[in-house]
Amino acid sequence: MELIKLKEGKAEILVPKAERIYDAPVFYNPVMALNRDLSVLLLKVVKAERVLDALSATGIRGIRYALETEADEIWLNDINPEAFKLIIENLKLNFEGELKINERSATLKDKKTLIATNKDANLLMAEKFRYFDFLDLDPFGSPVEFLDSSLRSLKRKGVLALTATDTAPLCGAHPKACLRKYNAKPVRGELCHESGLRILIGTVVRYAAKYDLGVEVLFAYYKDHYFRAFLRLKDGAKEGDKALKNLGYLYFDTKAGEFEVERAFLPSKPDAFGPLWLGPLKNQEIVEKMNAEDKGELAEKKKVSKFLNVVVEELDVPFFYDIHALARRNSLEVRKLSDIAAMLQEKGYRVSRTHFSPTAIKTDAPFEEVLEALKALQ
Repeated sequence: MELIKLKEGKAEILVPKAERIYDAPVFYNPVMALNRDLSVLLLKVVKAERVLDALSATGIRGIRYALETEADEIWLNDINPEAFKLIIENLKLNFEGELKINERSATLKDKKTLIATNKDANLLMAEKFRYFDFLDLDPFGSPVEFLDSSLRSLKRKGVLALTATDTAPLCGAHPKACLRKYNAKPVRGELCHESGLRILIGTVVRYAAKYDLGVEVLFAYYKDHYFRAFLRLKDGAKEGDKALKNLGYLYFDTKAGEFEVERAFLPSKPDAFGPLWLGPLKNQEIVEKMNAEDKGELAEKKKVSKFLNVVVEELDVPFFYDIHALARRNSLEVRKLSDIAAMLQEKGYRVSRTHFSPTAIKTDAPFEEVLEALKALQ
């Protein structure tokens, strides 16, 4: 395996040389540097002590957690023997100290404790029951097969960070796959990315409720080819019940572009999409603190700042109006978002941009008001 050295954040890492990232014997995706940057910022804010990077590959995420946050004990795990060897090499590259290496584990103590393991992630999480404060799942595809084990491995007030790259099922291109994996009906069209993220969160909420656990969304977003959610567990059956009350359904009129949501255990009307999470997608204090953190060492600091600026100002209500799609569906000309926002704000409604789409607005104005504002600008 031919290796090349790269730098990301404060970490130096060796990664396999390959023409395509999917052909490499150990996976490393440079596009996900923004994902890891945001994860570092959030971990710095929540200040977790025991951290597990359950699907480490090269080890870059766990190594960055060790170098760039205050976490005291970081576990890096991968079932792939080649990945395990590379994790050890990258630990040696970034930390002084003697590694104690066994056949399927390695431990390094140098101010912080770093432990590398070569195990099935579900097995490791089952062995470390209620052990971790922060658990990161960044799989290839869906994280569903790891949810039960992760919820049992976390402390009952821990933080679960999970990525889903199976955007095609969650966004409605493969609805049968979404039904199988997430027990939900996805929507197609301009709302698919927010709907997919909310289906993912709703799935975790249902899984957590089995263990008398509730869920608080600290920060959840869609970017590039993936969904990402940071979820704090809330201890107790009442918290589980409270979280379940934020589940519901989306109704979407594909002709006009109008949508409505319903909080309910079962839908009251046909053609419902979901079940999905209808609660907040961010804790405002958390995202503001993330945005205030020093971004000097981040790999994609300019992109991080630009992205978080939008998230901080984003109105936290379910779904949005894509003005381009709305104009097309109603045979109207596209107009500036700022002009439409100004008209709605004059009437007392709240309006913001959204990270889900550069051509969309979030607002508490009803559909009729948004459409009227667009028509008035023709």
